[in-house]
Amino acid sequence: MKNTLPAFNGFEKELFKFLEQLQKNNSLEWFDKNRERYRKYLVEPSKAFVTELAPFFNRLNPAIRTEPKFNETLMRINKDMRFAKGAPYRDYFLIHFGRFKLDSEFFLYFEAGEAQMGLFINRSAGENLYFRKNFEKHKKEIVKIFADYDLNNKFSFDYFKKMETVRGVAKFSAEKHIDLFEEHDMFLLHRAKNPTIKVLSSGAIIIEMIKMVTDLYPLYCFAISPQPFKELQNFEDNFGRGF
Repeated sequence: MKNTLPAFNGFEKELFKFLEQLQKNNSLEWFDKNRERYRKYLVEPSKAFVTELAPFFNRLNPAIRTEPKFNETLMRINKDMRFAKGAPYRDYFLIHFGRFKLDSEFFLYFEAGEAQMGLFINRSAGENLYFRKNFEKHKKEIVKIFADYDLNNKFSFDYFKKMETVRGVAKFSAEKHIDLFEEHDMFLLHRAKNPTIKVLSSGAIIIEMIKMVTDLYPLYCFAISPQPFKELQNFEDNFGRGF
């Protein structure tokens, strides 16, 4: 089947205006009237963004999902009202790259006044979730990786409490803040983007996303493998340092 998605040319500022208005008018009636805007400014460019990044992720780690589909790389904006109360729609939009649901994953996230890109770490106990055990074994090595890959003070740290995001520290340094990894089961390392910056509205966001992923991949190795140093060596062999 021929790919009919348009080429990716960035995310228009109308995306943020849509989310801001949705925040104020979160109803089935309003959304139905604005469904075409949702498709044009969020869904289509997000699918094109995922498609553009697929070759990079397939080379980086073929286990990471790259299908431009809901419940794969795109989070549905409508809530399942069997389990949720209140407004029928999420007032944010999430593009994410992981191996399975609630896996540690790379993401690009939009809300009314901000975009964020970074890495979500799931430190919970579970099948194919390795960060908890690897952190217990290799805490000192993880601190060293932050120094070796120049990651300190480059990302903000936030964590989840009852599935709500809580602000942590603005500039995470493993030397100062590594114990935060032990205190929270789900957390983020991310960078914020103002909606007005040009990188979001052009193809340059692809390069920025790739740079962010390769910067944080050494840490990601400890989330996805019982042999993180083998995974890290494979990454270095294929991509080197300072990509």
